[in-house]
Amino acid sequence: MTVIVPVLADQLSLDLASLGSVGPAEAVVLMMEVSGEAGAPRHHQKKIGFLFSAMRHHAEALRAAGWRVDYVAIDDAENSQTLTGEVARAVARHKASRVVSVEAGCWRLLAEQKTWGEVLADDRFLVSRDWFADWAAGRKRLLMEDFYRLIRKRTGLLMDGAEPAGGQWNFDAENRKPPAKGMAYPPAPQFAADAVTEEVLTLVAQRFGNHFGDLRPFALAVTRAQALECLSDFTRTRLAQFGDYQDAMVAGEDGMFHSQLSALINCGLLGPLEVCEAAEAAWKAGTAPLNAVEGFIRQIIGWREYVRGIHWIAGPDYEARNHLGATRALPDFYWTGDTDMRCLAEAVRATKQHAHAHHIQRLMVLANFALLAGIDPAQVSEWCLIVYADAYEWVETPNVIGMGLFADGGLMASKPYAAGGAYINRMSDYCRGCVHDVKMRTGPGACPFNSLYWDFLARNREILGKNHRLLRMYDGWDRFDVAEQARIEAQAAGFLAGLGA
Repeated sequence: MTVIVPVLADQLSLDLASLGSVGPAEAVVLMMEVSGEAGAPRHHQKKIGFLFSAMRHHAEALRAAGWRVDYVAIDDAENSQTLTGEVARAVARHKASRVVSVEAGCWRLLAEQKTWGEVLADDRFLVSRDWFADWAAGRKRLLMEDFYRLIRKRTGLLMDGAEPAGGQWNFDAENRKPPAKGMAYPPAPQFAADAVTEEVLTLVAQRFGNHFGDLRPFALAVTRAQALECLSDFTRTRLAQFGDYQDAMVAGEDGMFHSQLSALINCGLLGPLEVCEAAEAAWKAGTAPLNAVEGFIRQIIGWREYVRGIHWIAGPDYEARNHLGATRALPDFYWTGDTDMRCLAEAVRATKQHAHAHHIQRLMVLANFALLAGIDPAQVSEWCLIVYADAYEWVETPNVIGMGLFADGGLMASKPYAAGGAYINRMSDYCRGCVHDVKMRTGPGACPFNSLYWDFLARNREILGKNHRLLRMYDGWDRFDVAEQARIEAQAAGFLAGLGA
């Protein structure tokens, strides 16, 4: 009896649980390109091109491994353009008796999968959904650091017996250096598009060419071999300095020392544990310092696993949370990059060109501005899902709703990640080329981040005023005389009025 095994775009792993539950002789692996997913929401052109190309290459890898693959291309005349429709057609086409799939990373699609047949847990993560829920149950605060230390012990990564290597768990205090003048940033590997990728790019241009983002030039890794080359290149050329400069930003340097592996991990071409083991091996070999390796591994086994757990325990309505009552519409410049605020223009440009921006650009520029300006969290969340090649609901929603915008009221973060222009000036070179003066709070030419920061604190005082981590900030606000407070609020109001226009 034939078993249909649907493999989704972010499940490009040969060791998928559904493949392990059946044999190649009885299974037909079903892979589907559908506009119902690529076009709703309207994903970045490069994100679609990346995933479709990676899917087609993975189908060949599956065939080489002995699996029968039924691949439905986006331009197939019979394509229903929905996943559920294609599963139903495949069941009829192959006279299948069962459908077995691995759970998707969002509530909506998981509900659909349950109508197809059996749904298995995704065991490519280091902890299961149930394990995380048990860990979280009864805790007053779901601190990532507590979770991270437990996973370090479970995996044995960077451990010296029962103690952390180097005598401390977290080297974050060492990883906050501003960019150094004249520093060179090694580029990530670039891959020429083969015939499969070129065919995909042509299709994407035809069908999704009116979506956000630049499709070309396209030089992304789309195969397992290329993904492994990217991992090796990172550990050899950039990992050693990643720790020191992971929070730094430089105009025109979109990758810096970051791994740029997140899209490859999240779609399944790389495994989270193998990535961490490669970084740990560099430390053991003496080619990368402990602060860099620990900081990188914490992003994978700490933050990545943690946000996935938050997504599932928070429930399907998590994206609708709006603790601070932010209702302003997303400004057009998030799509166009047309703003004279250089930091925002740089972050949007990188996003448009690469379907990628590193985590400080996302958190402390794009999300920080949205937080201070009171932009609707649901609109910011959807924008991030659309524009980033590594974005899926399980990872994007907690990072935006919880970490970036404090819209969950503190389920994830103990305080809003709000900052004025001084932070951006300290950690980047953006302010030096900006028309706004980062040292001014008010008046013509003042950096909007400054008045927006203080105005954010003032207008949200009823909600945030008792947060112990914000007491010093509110003390700072209270030290302004009434006239200065009024000038700040007027400056922010004037800017926001122009933003709406």
